Order: sequence, then C-alpha cells, then structure tokens
Amino acid sequence: MAVEIDGARRLRATLKKAGYDIADFKKVNKEAAATVASFSKSTAPVRSGKLKSTIRAAGTARAGIVRAGFKRVPYAGPIHWGWPARNIKAQPWLTTTAKATEPVWVPQYEIHMQLVVAQIKGK
Repeated sequence: MAVEIDGARRLRATLKKAGYDIADFKKVNKEAAATVASFSKSTAPVRSGKLKSTIRAAGTARAGIVRAGFKRVPYAGPIHWGWPARNIKAQPWLTTTAKATEPVWVPQYEIHMQLVVAQIKGK
C-alpha cells in the first residue's frame, strides 16, 4: 500500500527553502512504518513462523517502508500478492494492516508536521 500526498514535492521544496532538513522525515517515516510492522506481525499468515519473523520497518526521507522476507524466506511476496500460476491465493496482510492502523500512524505525521511548522521562522 502506498500513501501519496498531493503536492509532496512542493512541500519538500518549501520546507527546504525554509531551512528544514528533509532528512529529518526519516525518523517519522520509520516510526510510522514500525507501527504497521508491529501490528503486521500479529496478522501475518503463519505456518512455521518464519515469515512473521522477517517483518521489519525502515524509513527514508521520502517514505516509510515495511518489508517482509529475506533470501532464506523468499515466499513473502507470493504469499502477500498471490501467485495464480502456482495456485497461491493472495493474503495481503501488510496492506490490510497498514489501512487498519491509519488512525495510529497518521497522527504521528500530523504531530511531526506541527513541530516542523512551529520551527519555521518567517521574515
């Protein structure tokens, strides 16, 4: 699941002009992703428990990212998105959890933006 902000590029440019370091978004993006990752561990399909143990969060200046799977657990994508040719039905637990936890992680962004706006000084 991706969440897009209309005007995100313009927002970043405006914040940069105001002296805000866009890299500071890494922290809030990772916090939001960690919220989704945490809840996703309880909603992941479980057969052996290996898939659940690979769920992790990351944050960049532009996005919060929740990943699942590693080289030793390569089936995360087919389990989540499905693989019709192999009769694997999609079980999109990550996107479902991201949507269900919006009331938790959206306020994280709202608080962060309030702090950012409070730091910006005009002429």
